[in-house]
Amino acid sequence: MNQNDSAFLEHYRHTLAHLLAAAVLELYPDALPTIGPAIDNGFYYDFEFAKPIAEADLNDIEKRMRELLPFWKEMIGKEVSEKDAEAFFKVNPYKLEIIKDLTAKGEKITLYSAGHFTDLCRGGHVDNPAKDIVVDSFKLSRIAGAYWRGDEKNKMLTRIYGLAFASKKELDEYETMMKEAEKRDHKKLGRELDLFAFSDLIGAGLPLWTPKGTLVRNLLDDFVWELREKAGFEKVEIPHITKKELYIASGHWDKFKEELFRITTREGHEFAMKPMNCPHHTQIYARTQWSYRDLPQRYANTTACYRDEQTGELSGLSRVRAFTQDDAHIFCRMSQAKDEFLKVWDIVQAFYKVFGFDLRIRVSLHDPAHPEKYIGDADNWKRAETMLKEIVNSKKADWYEGLDEAAFYGPKLDFMAKDALNREWQVATIQLDMNMPERFDLICINERSEKERIVMIHCAIMGSIERFL
Repeated sequence: MNQNDSAFLEHYRHTLAHLLAAAVLELYPDALPTIGPAIDNGFYYDFEFAKPIAEADLNDIEKRMRELLPFWKEMIGKEVSEKDAEAFFKVNPYKLEIIKDLTAKGEKITLYSAGHFTDLCRGGHVDNPAKDIVVDSFKLSRIAGAYWRGDEKNKMLTRIYGLAFASKKELDEYETMMKEAEKRDHKKLGRELDLFAFSDLIGAGLPLWTPKGTLVRNLLDDFVWELREKAGFEKVEIPHITKKELYIASGHWDKFKEELFRITTREGHEFAMKPMNCPHHTQIYARTQWSYRDLPQRYANTTACYRDEQTGELSGLSRVRAFTQDDAHIFCRMSQAKDEFLKVWDIVQAFYKVFGFDLRIRVSLHDPAHPEKYIGDADNWKRAETMLKEIVNSKKADWYEGLDEAAFYGPKLDFMAKDALNREWQVATIQLDMNMPERFDLICINERSEKERIVMIHCAIMGSIERFL
């Protein structure tokens, strides 16, 4: 596997997470390892320590990792029974919980070993860590608190983060970039420019907008609306809470129920604060019977959404619990979908040109190897993904495929932009949805006076005002 390949780098980082756990256990034999995945810039591993550790201790752990690495000649995996796995991890309740979950899902249980260390893992490692991992291409960066499985009702664990790249040069470049990023940190600039604030009394991830910040937000939103109005959109408004039944019907409840803020009324009814707007907009469309002559229907709505993000995941305006989407949905016939995509594309280009962004397109596709992650049948997915590829080819765009980047209800075109530090971000998105119209039985009456299933296009220009800023 090519060392520049993203899969190789993920395996590289995941292997280092194992190496971190091995080093921790040698230095802290009473520690309980839990999980340790690869992440965008490296890896982390969560532990329960008998006594707290400090960031000053990371040097010793990192040193031990480098001492162990030459002895890790291979990663050996084997499938084991539930009984054998439980016997091996009998003193680790976290691993026992994972084993129980794997068994309940009917998934196989695999252990991977290197040197004297064995871990519960589904795989994804370099073949020969001693050979494949460059000894000075990684470093431990910080520690943080993290609840077991992200649930604040569970025990707080210690998360050790590490940076890892394919070479020392790339690691050094990343660290230099991060130092430059500190100078441009939006959390720092937001205070200096008096745009937004946070209050401990209100809570993390819930930004407050000052008069200056509100002016900037409104100017941006007004510009998006000016472009949308020319393309035939109409404004709508929706409530901020809904009965859970709406999200059960849309499929969001099963997919995102752990990320919802839930409300139980005094009569015992269960509501949720909306984490997205699309199911609400389907009900505006569904209020009446439409003729094919009435389509497309284009609804625009700048409105706040709410997601129960965990404290350790929050970061300034880029990851919040309350965010404002400049959201819009188009309800149209399949024969109209391509033209509607192109109209929204023109809005995206007009908006981002003003800010000097060069955009490239990710055609975000589903992973056919894991159909359980998506709703809808294979034929609909194939039809939708083919259409999106036809659109980007017709625009002669700079595009690439993003496997497993689709929304759970359909494929999408994600517009990617680079910031001043050459970091790539998803900004605007246009998504084709043939599944939600099916779930909500959204139709029009066609030329033959027959009921015809429509499609739904999700389109956000800034994505969220907070993240765009």
